[in-house]
Amino acid sequence: MEFSKDFLIGGAFAANQVEGAYNEGGRGWSTIDMYKMETSGGHFELTMAEIQEALQGDAKDYPKRRGIDFYHRYLEDLDLFQEMGFKILRLSIDWTRIYPNGDDETPNREGIDFYHRLFDELLKRNIQPMVTLNHFDTPLNLTLTCNGWESRKTLDCFKRYVETVLDEYHEKVKYWLTFNELDAALISPYLCSGMLAEKTEDKKFGKYQGLHHQLLGCAYAAKYIHENYPELRLGCMMTKNLKYAKTCRPEDNLTCLQEVQMGCMVNDVQVFGEYPYYVKNPWKKAGFKLKTEPGDMEFLKNNTVDFVSFSYYASLVTSHDKSGDDPTNANLLVGEKNPYLKTTEWGWQIDPVGLRYSLNELYDRYKKPIFIAENGLGAVDHLIGNTVEDDYRIEYIRDHLKQVLYAIDDGVDCFGYTYWGCIDCIAASTSQMKKRYGFIYVDQDDEGNGSGNRYRKKSFDWYKKVIQTNGRSLFES
Repeated sequence: MEFSKDFLIGGAFAANQVEGAYNEGGRGWSTIDMYKMETSGGHFELTMAEIQEALQGDAKDYPKRRGIDFYHRYLEDLDLFQEMGFKILRLSIDWTRIYPNGDDETPNREGIDFYHRLFDELLKRNIQPMVTLNHFDTPLNLTLTCNGWESRKTLDCFKRYVETVLDEYHEKVKYWLTFNELDAALISPYLCSGMLAEKTEDKKFGKYQGLHHQLLGCAYAAKYIHENYPELRLGCMMTKNLKYAKTCRPEDNLTCLQEVQMGCMVNDVQVFGEYPYYVKNPWKKAGFKLKTEPGDMEFLKNNTVDFVSFSYYASLVTSHDKSGDDPTNANLLVGEKNPYLKTTEWGWQIDPVGLRYSLNELYDRYKKPIFIAENGLGAVDHLIGNTVEDDYRIEYIRDHLKQVLYAIDDGVDCFGYTYWGCIDCIAASTSQMKKRYGFIYVDQDDEGNGSGNRYRKKSFDWYKKVIQTNGRSLFES
């Protein structure tokens, strides 16, 4: 059993977790720059007071501002990706490098030129870029002046940004994603939509209004690509909300179905072009009505995506009465522990079979090509000499990639896999450096101390062999 020769396998990261250089190259403030390091877990919803405090802080306390200095060291890092044999690198463009304030009349040439150089160097190494248009980094100015995506002004600014980057990079980037884990807008409106609770008019349903504008932005990206650059491919991206019912009790299974449905809502709109009944009916019962303009719904219907992508790290259990006395989380999702699974150091439950389950479930639902945009293991690594003996990571990836092959054998049209955090970077949830995912160790601690030098972990050569053998080495003892 092996992957086809055109299966796109490689790695993934976000601009805001690796680039650094937050005050260089004409870049503006981003909402993501305001997050402090949180050793006890992610703190996603910020207040105006916290933002004002953050604006006076430095990169020591706000790690995403410094990243791992990819902005200056990208050639070195791309050489390492090439050495591993990456066929694809999923990354994002930082909106504030292109339009520092979001609403600027003209783009920032330094930012545009940086990504041109980056994409040129990737292609020179035979690595295809897959670009996420927006990965949790709304221009802070739009948050402060119009509460981010609650306003259609942000939608208009996003349209201009989309046109600019597609016109600039269409000859270099074939694969595009709209928003990273767009379903996160329903969990953290600040993180995903740049919205502050204290400025949001409707405290209960305002997140849906912001999400509506983001979905119109997704549709606009689809329209612009399909009309101007039909050779390109646009996908949507979701957090895979894989949950199992705690028991065979009907009430537990109904609750599980409803929670999984809501996890699919943003992809349902981008694939099918309309809001599903399971969200429209509760809105109606609650008396909530989206603020729309004439033609919004037709626009969503007529401009859908070409493929579906998702992140998958773990699965959860759910029940009708939420009786679990030991709750756990996976990415941004919360649920109950599964007694049949092992957990990571951060409490995420390891479920390789769940990836095969998810691939079959999503392909059956959408009947479009599927791409695994994120999958990975965060752990505390120890550099001994010039390497890390990360057999735990090798085991995690091996077991998950086998399940990808089994899903393809089931008949799923899965055309690629990018391992998340292929080089150690600032953790999205906690802004820690200590939570490491990569094949490449970066000598930097939580406070930013260290040489920044890169070291190959044991998993580096292991993954290289997986790519070289099209996955056949996964089955070697």
